Amino acid sequence: MTAVTDPVPTYPMTRGCPFDPPAELARIRDDECPAEPGVARVRIWDGSTPWLVTRYDDVRAALADERLSADADRDGYPAASRSRRVRSRGRRRSFIMMDGPEHARHRRMLIGEFTVRRIERLRPLVEQTVTALLDAMEAGENPTDLVQAFALPLPSLVICHLLGVPYADHAFFEAQSRIMVDLTSGAEASAAASDALQDYLAGLVRERLDEPRDDVLGGMAARVAAGDLTVDEASASALLLLVAGHETTANMIALGTLTLLHHPDQLAVVRDGDAAQVRAAVEELLRVLTVTHVGRRRVATEGLEIGEVTIRAGEGVVLAAEAANRDPRQWPHPDEVDVTRGTNRHVAFGFGVHQCLGQPLARLELQIAYPALLRRFPGLRVTVPDSEIPFRDDMAVYGVHALPVAF
Repeated sequence: MTAVTDPVPTYPMTRGCPFDPPAELARIRDDECPAEPGVARVRIWDGSTPWLVTRYDDVRAALADERLSADADRDGYPAASRSRRVRSRGRRRSFIMMDGPEHARHRRMLIGEFTVRRIERLRPLVEQTVTALLDAMEAGENPTDLVQAFALPLPSLVICHLLGVPYADHAFFEAQSRIMVDLTSGAEASAAASDALQDYLAGLVRERLDEPRDDVLGGMAARVAAGDLTVDEASASALLLLVAGHETTANMIALGTLTLLHHPDQLAVVRDGDAAQVRAAVEELLRVLTVTHVGRRRVATEGLEIGEVTIRAGEGVVLAAEAANRDPRQWPHPDEVDVTRGTNRHVAFGFGVHQCLGQPLARLELQIAYPALLRRFPGLRVTVPDSEIPFRDDMAVYGVHALPVAF
């Protein structure tokens, strides 16, 4: 008896090369079939079949389309896992899962903390933190795990300073964060981790009500005192900033370093280049790696067309930035790492009203971290083959769980 093959591919797909998106994504994106140009049905964990959008122009337009909702409480929203569905529905949620005026109101309360000018003031702190971590790494064990020695503590220390979270508690919040971004976590464990972190952050907000401080949590507490926010709303937004503020950048540091070690000519540009060259290199690594690799999730609130495909109200949509950032219509030779590329309008941070609030901070940290690490340790090398590196296919943020290096 011949087995029946499901014509609808499962998403997320399995990677072939750990440095490239799955080949199936490229096939969908580059298929010239007029019926589904760059847009196709995919099957996700719960058996539902949302639309997957893969082309750069379509992803960018969809991210700016108000007819696509980020509200995970809506029927048809294609959650990335069962744990994420349980954790988001009917529970405390951050502004990233809000739409329209509600989203804008919450975002306006925080955007002043993350302007390019405000973040630039943190440059001395980031530089000092990088130097201290590299000093400790040099004086410590060799070989070592780059993730634990450098890639993870750097953004954790910086986001703690900015928010006003005690770094002494980093083991706690990093552990809870890992459970939350693990796509294989049980729903109960994921919800418990989220609740534990939000309760912790709510306690810090309440402390600021009694003893105001000049940090992001202090600003949130002032909003609570003024009646603009509830403590639950403040803690939900703080949770988003804390988790995103260290998870994504930590993985970009480690995975970006590994990528550069595989491309010595590109590494030399980052190590020896001027500030403009380093900025361009960071944008290229953000484009090529796109660590937010499970798509941005939306649900249609009314009918619309994407790539000549009709999306009906109530249907889920997954916007695959990892495919869009490799679109040959936008970049020549998009699968090649070229840190000298010119204009690089990638969508690694999203686009539109929901684009990443903390992108100026991530850029600053990466622009300082890569060259400092490579200059301090010109002989840096990975001590195991790629096949033995634990890549984070199981996590909502891609990267490596550990990166053993010698220097």
